[in-house]
Amino acid sequence: MISVDEALGHVFALAQPLGTETVPLRQAAGRVLAKPVVASRAHPPFATSTMDGYAIATESVRIHDTFQVIGEAAAGHRFDGDVAAGQAVRIFTGAPIPPGTMRVVIQEDTRHIGSRISISSDPNSSLYIRPDGADFKVGSMIAAPRLLSPSDVALIASMNQVEIVVSRKPVVALIATGDELVMPGEAPGADQIIASNALGLAAMVEAAGGIARVLPIARDKVGSLQGVFDLAKGADLVVTIGGASVGDHDLVGQVAEMRGMERAFYKVAMRPGKPLMAGQLEGSAILGLPGNPVSSIICGRIFMLPMMAAMQGLPAKAPERMTAILGAAICRNGPREHYMRARRSGDRVVVADCQDSGLLSVLADANALVVRPPNDPAKTAGDVVDVLDL
Repeated sequence: MISVDEALGHVFALAQPLGTETVPLRQAAGRVLAKPVVASRAHPPFATSTMDGYAIATESVRIHDTFQVIGEAAAGHRFDGDVAAGQAVRIFTGAPIPPGTMRVVIQEDTRHIGSRISISSDPNSSLYIRPDGADFKVGSMIAAPRLLSPSDVALIASMNQVEIVVSRKPVVALIATGDELVMPGEAPGADQIIASNALGLAAMVEAAGGIARVLPIARDKVGSLQGVFDLAKGADLVVTIGGASVGDHDLVGQVAEMRGMERAFYKVAMRPGKPLMAGQLEGSAILGLPGNPVSSIICGRIFMLPMMAAMQGLPAKAPERMTAILGAAICRNGPREHYMRARRSGDRVVVADCQDSGLLSVLADANALVVRPPNDPAKTAGDVVDVLDL
């Protein structure tokens, strides 16, 4: 067995960068930027008022000063005339600052008398003017690679860019294996169960910006596995679920090797998830996950998602951890790194009483994993532990 860190090193070596494509900005959220974006227009492109009030041609103003109102400036409608001393332009938030004006007196500090205003309150020191290019200037850049958020999309739009270059979405073929499985909605036999893992992993793939292909269940027969592997051709990553252990019916590794798989490793010193496999098969990376539902989802979180990120050009790194304070004691850990389902609230975390790797309900109720190193001693309430968000 190898360590989790060693296994991650192997899967990152298998995660070859994908190509790029140009997409409309409307489709950019959640994609990985592959080429820097350069602003072709500053923002704001002109000095603007940050408040409703009156633009005047001096920075110095005192209570009881009066000004003649000679015009109006609104967002999208500038005032183009000259503004002399003793004059003011009614201005609204976002409007261009009239030429020659040096500050905005907010309307709360003024009193309107006919066509004039009087300063009724002592103004504060703020000028209420946002200078042109205060946000960014022409030539400002968003560097790549970068996972694009909705805020990034808004920023790129304000840079006046309508399309961007992003990494291609990884195509992930998901193969559940086993005679005991039927898909949801089918009538299971007396000895069968519903196949849940592939659907959960597909949801993870799609949430991470990939394209999930859920293939037919591969039965515990060489011919069935061969047929489903044929359907997986062309995927960037093939993920098998179950069938990679050492039982008489665990044929995934055997069939994959028959097809020329170059195995990177088999078995990882982690719990749950020991019977994990990875390699290269027919031009695709292959990741063999355990069949237990919780094991497959946790291994997907630890290995599949970082692998997908690396394929899209993001840094090859393990999932980020944080620390939290234990709310209840936990016993000594065994010889494998343990990922324990838990509930985190703020800076406190409570580990679930049952860690059976076949119980999806416990995983569904968890929002975090407490990560324990091999042979970690018993912990008491109040101890600090590493936590991985789910």
